[in-house]
Amino acid sequence: MIARDRTAIRRSDLSRPIRTALRDGVLSNQNEVLDYGCGHGDDIRYLEEAGIRASGWDPAHRPEGVRKIADVVNLGYVVNVVENPEERADSLRSAWTFANRLLIVAARLKCDLVLKEFEVLEDGYVTRLQTFQKFYEQQELRDWIQEVVGETPVAAAPGIFYVFRNSEEREQYLASRYRRRIAAPRIRISDRLFEEHEAQLQKLMAFMAERGRVPESDEIENGAELIGLFGSMRRAFQVVRRVTGEEQWELITTERRTDLLVYMALGRFPRRPAFLALPNDLQRDIKAFFKTYKAASALGDALLFEAGNMTKVDRACRAAEFGKLMPAALYVHLSGLNRLSPVLRVYEGCARVLSGEIVGANIVKLRRDEPRVSYLSYPAFDNEAHPALEFSVRVDLRSFNIKNRDFRGAENRPILHRKELFVPHDYPGRQVFENLSTFEMSHGLLNESYNIGLEKHWNELLKSKGYEIRGNELMSL
Repeated sequence: MIARDRTAIRRSDLSRPIRTALRDGVLSNQNEVLDYGCGHGDDIRYLEEAGIRASGWDPAHRPEGVRKIADVVNLGYVVNVVENPEERADSLRSAWTFANRLLIVAARLKCDLVLKEFEVLEDGYVTRLQTFQKFYEQQELRDWIQEVVGETPVAAAPGIFYVFRNSEEREQYLASRYRRRIAAPRIRISDRLFEEHEAQLQKLMAFMAERGRVPESDEIENGAELIGLFGSMRRAFQVVRRVTGEEQWELITTERRTDLLVYMALGRFPRRPAFLALPNDLQRDIKAFFKTYKAASALGDALLFEAGNMTKVDRACRAAEFGKLMPAALYVHLSGLNRLSPVLRVYEGCARVLSGEIVGANIVKLRRDEPRVSYLSYPAFDNEAHPALEFSVRVDLRSFNIKNRDFRGAENRPILHRKELFVPHDYPGRQVFENLSTFEMSHGLLNESYNIGLEKHWNELLKSKGYEIRGNELMSL
C-alpha cells in the first residue's frame, strides 16, 4: 500500500519552489499564498515570519486547512507522489482553480532518478518507504501542465514551472528575463533648463534607460508635468540629451531593441501570443522599435532560425569579444551573457526556456558542434585562482532532456584556468585574473593544457615546479 503521508519532509528553510518565486519577484509580501499540499507546513511558517500571508492544506497532515482563492498557489512536489494519473491531474486542476494570479508547480525530474533505489509501479516508482514517485523529463512536465490546465507554463527552474492567470503578466515576466540592466548616462555639461528641472527629468531618464524609448505621458508619474514644462516628452528628452550626450542614449536604444528582438525570437516557444495579449508597455515598445507586430515577429523568427543553425552559432562563438573558446564550445561567465551577439543570446535562451534559471550556475558552456548548452557552478570563481566545478546541468536542445552531474566529494574535480577569458573586460577583478595567468604562462605552468584541467593533476604539477596557490596568487614553496 502506498503511504503518501511519508513523503512530507521537515525543512529548516523555504522550499525550492517558494525560494525560486521570491528570487524571480513573482511572489512578494503584497501577495497571499495558498500552499496546496503543504505537508508539515514549513513553508507557511517561514513565509509568515517574512511578513507574507500564507495558509495551507494537506490531505494527510493538515486536512482541516481551508482551500481558498489566493494570489499565489504553490503545488510543490505534490503531483509526483500521486500514483493514480487521473487523481494526479485532478490535483493540478484543483490547485489551479484557487490561483488568482499564479500557480507554482514543482515535481521531480528523471535526471534525479537512481534506479537501484526504486521498484517500478505504473508510470513511476515505489521507494523503500512505500511512497510513490513519478519522475518527469522537463519537457514532459511542461506539456502535461499545459494539457491539464490549458495554459502555457513558463519554466522557472529545472522541475519548477509558473502558470500565470493573466497572459500580460506572463509576457512581462518573460520580457524582463532578456532586458539588460543599464544605468542612465551621467551629466556631462551644465544647462540652466536641466538644472532647474533636474528632479522632474530624472524619472524620464530612468524610463529611457529601462525601455530605450521616449515614454507616453501616462507611462511615468510626472508625464503631464513634463509636457507642461517642455511642451512634449521629446522636447524634454532633448534637454536631457544635450547635457548627457547622445552616444550613450543611442547605445541604450540599440541594446533595448536587441533585448526586445531576443524576446520576440524566444516567444515562439511554445507559441507567440496575440499582440493585444501583451502588456501595454510591451505593445508600445514594439511599435517604437519595429512599427508593427508582424515586422517584429518576422525578425524574431529569422533570428530564431539563425540560432538553430550550428554553422552560424559556431561563427558567432568565434567572433565573441570575450569567453574562453575551446575546440567544441565557448565558455562565458553568466554576468556577460546578455552582452553576447543576438544569435548566441537566443541559442542560450532556448535552453533557458526549457530549463528555467539554474541557481548557483555562473559559467555557461555553449556547444559549437551540437545543440547543447550546459550551466556550470564554480562557487569560488572570484576568490580562488583555479576554482573547482561543483555541479553541471546540461540541456540537450535536440532531445529536450536535462542531465545533472554533481562533482561535490569527487576526488579529482575539473578546475578552471585563464579566468580572465571567461568574463567581460570590465568585470571586477579581471586584471587580477590576467596577472596570475601571465605569471603562470611565463613559468610554463599552462603548457600542458591536456593535463591541468583536473584538480589532482594540477596540484601535482604545481608541487613538482615548487609552487602553491594562495587565493588568486601563485607562491613559491
